[in-house]
Amino acid sequence: MMSSNPVFRVTTKILFAPIILYGLYVQFHGDFGPGGGFQAGVIVAAAFILYGLVFGMVALRRLAPPRIVAVFMAIGVLIYGGVGVVSLLNGGNYLDYNALDHHDPAHGQHLGILLVELGVGVTVTSVMMILFFAFAGYGDPKADEDGGQG
Repeated sequence: MMSSNPVFRVTTKILFAPIILYGLYVQFHGDFGPGGGFQAGVIVAAAFILYGLVFGMVALRRLAPPRIVAVFMAIGVLIYGGVGVVSLLNGGNYLDYNALDHHDPAHGQHLGILLVELGVGVTVTSVMMILFFAFAGYGDPKADEDGGQG
């Protein structure tokens, strides 16, 4: 069982925050270079999945309760769709970022991409975590006892 291995435990505790920080860098640097919401979402989810693999599903559910993760999944979709709705309400096409700022279309483009990529990142992180909960035996008492090592 990985949760009893001190090397895995310490390494996971050391790497958890830097992995999330790198995911945030990829998220918010995506409009200037390689990266974006999808890649960042997978990186952030990987930090939580690593935590769950090492410390077990019970600890992961305490850190990130599945109901809260599901709420974030919906919030991500709402952010993405909300940018399109705001574009429509401002007289543009759906996801027409120029419509987000009539005075400075370049600012509208930047804001639109930033928000859409944020929505994608939040959604991808949440979906990856929900998939991990499903495949790791979420709700299976045996998986909860031994960290999903079955």
